[in-house]
Amino acid sequence: MKTGKVKFFNETKGFGFIIDDEQAQEIFVHQTGLVHEIRENDRVAFEVIDGKKGLNAVKVERI
Repeated sequence: MKTGKVKFFNETKGFGFIIDDEQAQEIFVHQTGLVHEIRENDRVAFEVIDGKKGLNAVKVERI
């Protein structure tokens, strides 16, 4: 699993972005990919899959 930090997450719209620790790239996250609720600046572990518009974080959990 990869690790990173939540840059932004909009609870109302159900999506946001995580900054990957390894490559410092933004990865899209949707609420359907969450194991735990997340907030801005949370440290998270996640897996990455190819989505319709790029990389998506799934199985996202706070660490």
